Amino acid sequence: MPPTGAAPTARSIEQVFRAEHGRLVAGLIRRFGDIDLAEESLGDALLAALQTWPEQGRPPNPGAWLATTAAHRAIDRIRRESTRDARHTEATAMTASRPDPLLEAGAVVEQDGAITDDRLRLIFTCCHPALAPDARIALTLRLLGGLTAAEIARAFLVPEPTMAQRLTRAKRKIKTAGIPYRVPQAADLPRRIDGVLAVLYLIFNEGYLSTSADDPIRDDLCAEAIRLTRVVRALLPEEPEITGLLALMLLTRARRPARLRDGVLVPLDEQDRSCWDRALIGEGHDLVRACLHRNRPGPYQIQAAINAVHTDAPTADRTDWSQIVALYDQLRVVQPSPIVELNRAVAVAELDGPMVGLSLVEPLDLTGYPAWHLTRADLLRRLDRPAEAKAAYDRAIELTGNPAEQAFLRLRRTGIDGDRAVGT
Repeated sequence: MPPTGAAPTARSIEQVFRAEHGRLVAGLIRRFGDIDLAEESLGDALLAALQTWPEQGRPPNPGAWLATTAAHRAIDRIRRESTRDARHTEATAMTASRPDPLLEAGAVVEQDGAITDDRLRLIFTCCHPALAPDARIALTLRLLGGLTAAEIARAFLVPEPTMAQRLTRAKRKIKTAGIPYRVPQAADLPRRIDGVLAVLYLIFNEGYLSTSADDPIRDDLCAEAIRLTRVVRALLPEEPEITGLLALMLLTRARRPARLRDGVLVPLDEQDRSCWDRALIGEGHDLVRACLHRNRPGPYQIQAAINAVHTDAPTADRTDWSQIVALYDQLRVVQPSPIVELNRAVAVAELDGPMVGLSLVEPLDLTGYPAWHLTRADLLRRLDRPAEAKAAYDRAIELTGNPAEQAFLRLRRTGIDGDRAVGT
């Protein structure tokens, strides 16, 4: 294999592997019917890439190379681990067959002629009601997003061994309960969709503010969540919450070009809005209007509407905070939670001042949530209570694993004394 450019580093190879992980593992599971075999074989393919690519160069189609290598490793494992003639025959037949184009394309033709994406099949498997809610999200992040157990553990604020055990139990449950690897029938889709949307949104959020110490923002996960949401929407075009989630993702991702500056997270009110992706904003606004016409409001649609108000303002000081508070009032009815109350308090503080906002924030039971400490810190800073503000920033920094967010928090904390010096 001739080299194609500079020899790839271990980090660049791992980045390729992570970007391709969801598509490849989904195709392997469909082909071999075993999650553990798929993961182990794909891990073998990564090791092979780390050994050969630095010497021989990155292949022209890295995903196809990993897919083919992983499939061969899976067949080798079947041979090694089985003593039955039937398994040897199966392995021989697999070896003799031509490369599976569907494994590389990531799609399967159903008997009725419809095209079903392998990753969509895997999402419905991971989000099956027989699995615990946390297990559904964790397993989807592991298999579709390619996150490690350590990264998922940080997202769930649990020890890594606990998360590893949770993932193992979830995979065992799929096998022992015979949970099918397929998209549910049309009649079953509506009652299964809420869990799928929750998983897709968490994948997007992991990409938009990553728990990884290496990647502050993982565009691959954001793109994957959006792509899969589009696929789900094509399956259920009349379900407004899917449209709302897609709009929410697009309007949020539209701000991505202005979100980092020199490795530091830039808050919404300080972003250069000329850098925002106007095409994504336009599509997001169209989807929000489509939801309004249906008049069946749900949590994702309301959150999308809130983001539409933000992206509609030409400058931060022209944001219509009264409309945002009204939308949060709707959201707290359809989806009451402390986090909704926290975000509403931020909007209220813009209308009625930091003292009113702080009175709403303090009672919330969110002491393990970094954004609660950040909100308190900002409000305390505005109230000229620097010692309390610094302590709140310190706690937010302790709870945050994202390096860009940590850098932002440190700058905010350091700036307190400067604010006082100039009387702001």
